[in-house]
Amino acid sequence: MTPRPDGSRAPDGLSLVAARAVTSAVDAVGGYAGGVYLRSGTPGLLLMAVLAGLPGRLMRPWWRMHVNRPFPVAEAYRSGRPVYLGDAEEAMRRFPQLMAGLPFPFGSLYAPVRSGRTVVGVLVVLRHATRGRSVGATDRRRMEDAAERLGAGIAALERDGTPVTWDGEPMTVRLPGGTARPVRVGHFAWDVGSGAVTADDGTRVILGTEPVSRPPRTVDELTARLPPEDVAGLWTLGSTVARHEGPRVRRMRLRGPDGRALLLELSARGPSPRLAGTLIDTGPEPVVPEAADRIPRAMFSLDRTGRVTYLNRPAEELLGLTRAELVGRTLAESLPWLANPAYEDHLRASLFSGDPVYFLARRGPAEWLSVAMFPGGEGVTVTLSSSGRHEEAADSDAGTRSGGLGSPADRAAVLYRPVALAIALTEAVTARQVSAVVTEELLPAFGGRQLAIYLQRERRLHLAWETGFPPGFLDRFEGVGLDVRIPGVETLTTGRPLFFESMEKLAEAYPGIPMDTDVGARAFLPLIASGRPVGSCILGFDQPRGFSPEERTVLTALAGLIAQALQRAQRYDSEAALARGLQDALLPHQLPVVADVETVGRYLPGTLGMDVGGDWYDVIETGSGLALIIGDVQGHGVAAAATMGQLRSAVRAFALTGHDPQEIMGATNRLLIDLDPGQFASCCYVLLDPGSGRTRAVRAGHPQPVLRHADGRAEVLDLPGGVVLGVDPRASYPLTELCLAPGDVLALFTDGLVEQAGEDIDEGVERLRTTLAGVGGVRLAEAADRVIARAGQDENRPDDIALLLAARPALPG
Repeated sequence: MTPRPDGSRAPDGLSLVAARAVTSAVDAVGGYAGGVYLRSGTPGLLLMAVLAGLPGRLMRPWWRMHVNRPFPVAEAYRSGRPVYLGDAEEAMRRFPQLMAGLPFPFGSLYAPVRSGRTVVGVLVVLRHATRGRSVGATDRRRMEDAAERLGAGIAALERDGTPVTWDGEPMTVRLPGGTARPVRVGHFAWDVGSGAVTADDGTRVILGTEPVSRPPRTVDELTARLPPEDVAGLWTLGSTVARHEGPRVRRMRLRGPDGRALLLELSARGPSPRLAGTLIDTGPEPVVPEAADRIPRAMFSLDRTGRVTYLNRPAEELLGLTRAELVGRTLAESLPWLANPAYEDHLRASLFSGDPVYFLARRGPAEWLSVAMFPGGEGVTVTLSSSGRHEEAADSDAGTRSGGLGSPADRAAVLYRPVALAIALTEAVTARQVSAVVTEELLPAFGGRQLAIYLQRERRLHLAWETGFPPGFLDRFEGVGLDVRIPGVETLTTGRPLFFESMEKLAEAYPGIPMDTDVGARAFLPLIASGRPVGSCILGFDQPRGFSPEERTVLTALAGLIAQALQRAQRYDSEAALARGLQDALLPHQLPVVADVETVGRYLPGTLGMDVGGDWYDVIETGSGLALIIGDVQGHGVAAAATMGQLRSAVRAFALTGHDPQEIMGATNRLLIDLDPGQFASCCYVLLDPGSGRTRAVRAGHPQPVLRHADGRAEVLDLPGGVVLGVDPRASYPLTELCLAPGDVLALFTDGLVEQAGEDIDEGVERLRTTLAGVGGVRLAEAADRVIARAGQDENRPDDIALLLAARPALPG
């Protein structure tokens, strides 16, 4: 999506191709919504690129889809085969996790999208359930044809150099309405004094004048097929307009020959008996807002993207808002009290199932409205009526009295959160990511403003995450032992959640405990996974409130989910720390100092995934010269780091024995195949004579080096090479000879430096070449820092980066 001058986003080639495919597929198989998932810049993560026929806000939990998850989108992508679900029973049997989050009767179709032989995404169509019948062969063929056309469009974009990964929010698309007869317009001129009229063909066709071939001469001939009262009304309006001075326009409705309403507009300038008329036939289903205004019950309508399209006058009065304030805005923007998770789930139910939905909604502390949603092809009509205070929300309910959730709909919202939170937690890998998910999902669901997560380590609690607390307030609780009597500790040691309706209640239970400036409620939740204490979670509210039994139960269950995610994250962090330590130990801490050549190395771990990989570099003094090596083992984690260490040791050993570069690369290739069949690595080995600058290089599937000449020119070298290491034991690696002149700088790097999500790798290489060309006159260490600076700022970098620069000093003068 490209930015417009006003800051909005205009569709680009990829999003337009995807949007056309979704629209075509939805129409072909009789769906009501659809979307396209595409690969993202993060390995293993699909992102929704286009969403059609549903509000984007309602589908936010399903914007991201990891390819290893038990969902039909992921299965279609992994397997390369379509998935067809006729109804909810079939979906529940095959994908229970999908139906846990979307427990509505609907059908869905998923077709993998290929660019050439590579699956690059999944086309999705939602439609009403077929009630026990599987998806038919015709619809399957149409769905797969649509996916094939989308794949062809994506392949064409790739050939033109357009990236086909998606890393933003989905583009929301409005689906076209059903086919209908087009709006018809006619024009005529009328002399009110004489009754003479001239009319175009459009007017005569709309009014059914016969024969059409002979134009009517008078207005009576023209309107012969109209009801008498409409003809009389037309004469009255015409004479009224003709008598008044000044420019004026008047409108009225006529009943056409087939009974449908027609809109008539008469206009004149000055006191003239001659009028200009326009007649409009809006089609078989005209919108008549006046009829809705006469209904005493408040009603408004939403389109399928969730925007308000109309509301009648009773709705304006009930809501205290005008049409101008609501029409065109989303439900969350216009009526935020109706956009909480429970009520959004009801809207999802109506949009997905096509059945009416009825529920009670709380607009204020003591005001309840009866809400009915009636879905259709173009959107949803919503009616509202005052219901008074619901009987289940009596004053005796502490949750409702103090700001808790007391209505059935609100309780449904609470019960829905475990599903949404569980889905989000499956994507969180590190403890920080888990904490961020809790902040985004748990706090809004319960109206919380503060969150603190403590993790237990060596019988002490350490703060892992906090938001909303006064600066420095939590410092005094850092590292407290499990024998201290404070609620954050006792909830963990007893395994019992603690709820306090206000800070006053908390102070009564724990005299002398430090208090912050807020007076609101607090909830202390034990984080226990598989019977093992993980830590504790504190929720803070800025107002006193009670906690209903349902809320207490759900919060306790959510704490268990959070604890399991944190325990998994701690294992991950331990493995990552081990891998980082292993890699740090294997990388050279100091490069050899050699006369006539200066070398500088840099390494940056990835910031996504395991945060560690198999990139390495090395500089070795051999009897034949100075060996410059850089390599990249496929994958991440301890295994990749261990393989990297073995390869580095092997290359060093081969180099010190005085072998030629091509022999070293061949031997390393065979060793990797013996060590770990199926593991691959790229490598570039350069042997440099410091005195003469004579250089011999071999390359195994590694990015081409970049050479900066002393005069400031920088070029990407074109070294012939062999396949990556670990594939073919008989592979050969050709030798290339070149010369490093005084003042030249040679850059060896791994692909993490030049690869960026949504960007062709050639753009990254060109950026590196340009950067190197502009570092003349600076120390080599500063040049390395400049080269790697941009990559170091990326907080979502999926790959490691290794950089090795070697320079011969410039000649004096």
